[in-house]
Formats: sequence, structure tokens, C-alpha cells
Amino acid sequence: MTMADYARRRRALLKAIGADGLAILPAAREQLRNRDVHYPFRQSSDFTYLTGFPEPEAVAVFAPGRKEGEFILFCRPRDPEREQWDGYRAGVEGAVATFAADEAHPLSELDELMPGLIDGRARLLFPIGAEAAFDARVLGWVNQVRANVRKGAVAPETFVTIEALLHEQRLFKGKSELRLMHRAARISAAGHCRLMQLCRPGRRESDLETEFLHHCAAAGARFQAYPPIVAGGAQACVLHYVDNAATLKDGDLVLVDAGCELDGYASDITRTFPVNGRFSPPQRELYELVLAAQAAAIARARPGNRWIDPHEAALKVLTKGLIRLGILEGKPAKLIKDEAYKPYYMHRTGHWLGMDVHDVGHYKQHGEWRRLEPGMVLTVEPGLYMPATDAVPAAYRQIGIRIEDDVLITPDGNEVLSAGAPKDPDAIEALMAG
Repeated sequence: MTMADYARRRRALLKAIGADGLAILPAAREQLRNRDVHYPFRQSSDFTYLTGFPEPEAVAVFAPGRKEGEFILFCRPRDPEREQWDGYRAGVEGAVATFAADEAHPLSELDELMPGLIDGRARLLFPIGAEAAFDARVLGWVNQVRANVRKGAVAPETFVTIEALLHEQRLFKGKSELRLMHRAARISAAGHCRLMQLCRPGRRESDLETEFLHHCAAAGARFQAYPPIVAGGAQACVLHYVDNAATLKDGDLVLVDAGCELDGYASDITRTFPVNGRFSPPQRELYELVLAAQAAAIARARPGNRWIDPHEAALKVLTKGLIRLGILEGKPAKLIKDEAYKPYYMHRTGHWLGMDVHDVGHYKQHGEWRRLEPGMVLTVEPGLYMPATDAVPAAYRQIGIRIEDDVLITPDGNEVLSAGAPKDPDAIEALMAG
């Protein structure tokens, strides 16, 4: 990502804010893990999207039409002593020279200067409700402006959450973003291939997790988009299983849901494969049902279709398959209406994907499911999770299967970014045999 990319995004936001508005956006804070140890710092996705500024404790202000500069950044000053301990700081000089702020100030001047920036603006945009302390601080600045109305000050009367504009903007990915998402998906897909090749009975779930982490880091993606899920056997029926501590058993399937983050952009891939390299007939039967549901869903992920259409397509295939297997009885339409599939498939078929693994963007507009448009990226991830109940034939019990891909909506259809990870059962068996 270049400074030109961030500048284009800021211009789009400034236009959306309007001449009478002002937007304020805080950076992420460092989070204490225990005593003097912090969690690895990750900048707020919104803050990164607009500024590229990687440091904590900063505040960005966007002031359309301001002659002195429309992008003002408050940040930590240079401090040789702290930099000796914690590393380089850009400081106010670097905020301008490196990160293209029109104007920069030390964070210590924020409370002094903000009332003057707010004065005269009719609308104020900030992440309302995200952090109570920041809400109170913003209202304190507004109240300072209100206290001077008899001197001609004009306080904002309308308060808008900045996400209303910014998250709609983030939903549509530009060329630079898509290049990163392609690369992230390729790295993760290759990692899934490696796990298929290395998987054997007797290995631990954590062995596969470690191999995936090493593969991604060696390929340039040091961080993961989310904690990897490596779930063997019955653990695959736990949707967010992250213990990754059990031994992989001969005759079981293993579900791996893992994706790297590359330069702030997520991938999200799930593959399910046999620990010993060969699907049993019941495993293959369920697997091919989920694979058919995913194919039907991906076929509906195209411009003009509703967000919900891929999910509904997957539900039809899964419900008919469960009837065929003797697990459900009745007419498919009524079973779907009654949500009879829920004991076996309890989640949606996908979500937006981008800087966050569950990325921002509304799924409905004006009460209706929104239409898919080019530039959107979503996951398509149907699954089946068979409980150990009398309603399920014994051969299918405690089998969990999910197949997930990252799908870009294109002008004439879609592109599966994660196609490098095989999902055809014969292709999986061939790769594992090799």
C-alpha cells in the first residue's frame, strides 16, 4: 500500500463528510497482557485504512475545506529514551514527511487544539460508543465550544458515527487491496496443501498449527488473521475450537480453518481432509454433500444477487441431502422454513472479508438484503456438524466438515481467491498420497 492509496481514501471520506462536517478517529491502544508485557500491537483497521500510521495513541482529524490542511494528525513526539526501549517513533516531523499529514501536533496538545477545530462545524463524526472514555473526551471538547457561543462560537448539533461512512467505503476493495488479498489467499492455500501432505495418524493438532504458522511467516505473513482451528474427529463439531491439543487418530477427519494476515489484509480458508489420507464411504458422502452446497453457493455469488442468495442455495442442497441420508424427513421448503437443518448446520454461509476477517459493511440496506457488487469480497463456507444423537445414523455421528473459500465479486461473476487449496476429495487424496 502506498501513501497515494491512503490519500485517495481520505479524499473519498472528506467528500462524504461534507463541508460542514469534521471527523475524529483515534488509533488503537496498546493492551497489557500481564504485568509489564503487552499483547503484540495491531493498529485499528479503520485508522490504518485512512492513514497507514502504525503507532498507538494517535488521533487523526479530517476537516473538509480547512485552508491550513484537511488531514491533521496528533501523535507521540520523538523520545530518544523511550525509543531506546520500544523502538522508533515517527514523531510530528515523520507524521508529515512520511505519512503525508497536512499538519501534525504532539498528542499533549490534543485537548488544547480540538475545540478550535470543532468550532464552526455543524456535524461531528467519530466512533460513537466504541470507547466510553473517548466519547466523554469528545463531548468535553464540544462543551468547551458551547461555552463560547456568546462569543460567536458554533458547536455541532449533529453527531454521526464515522463507521456509517467509512465502513461502506471499506466494503469495496481497490486494486492495491485486492493484490494483497490475492497474495494472502495464495500463501494460506499453499499452507493448507502443506498440512495435507504432512498429516499422519499420531501427529498432534498443534503440529499442524505450528507448520501452518511457520509456512505463513516464511512466506512473509508473520501474523494470522485469527487463531487457527485444527480440529480432529469430534472436535470439528465445535465451531470455534482452538485448543489444538489432541492427537490425530486414524480413521478421523481433521478440519483446518486457518488464514494468514498480510500487510493488514485477511485470508480465511477451511479445508477438511482424512487424517490417514483416505475418506471412508460415510465421510466422503457427507463431504461431497458439503462440497455440492458450496458449489451452489459460489454460483450465486455474483453481481446483482442478494447477499443471502448464496446461503439459501447452500441450504437447499444441504437440506435435500439430509433428507436423502435419512436424517431429515419432509418437504425441503418446509424444513428450511422451520430451520430443521439447524442441529446440523447452525451458521451462515459466509461473511465479508478484508482488513478484518469478519470485515465491516452492512448486510442489509433499508431493511432488504443488499445486492452484491464488484469489488466486494466474501467467504463461502457451508458445513455439516453431526451430533451423536439417535437422529443421526451411527456411521455419520461426530463428523464435522466445513469447506471455506474467499470469493471476489467481479463484473461478470466471481473469482475464488483461495482456489490453490484443493477441495475435490480425489484431489485431496492424491495430494496426501504424494
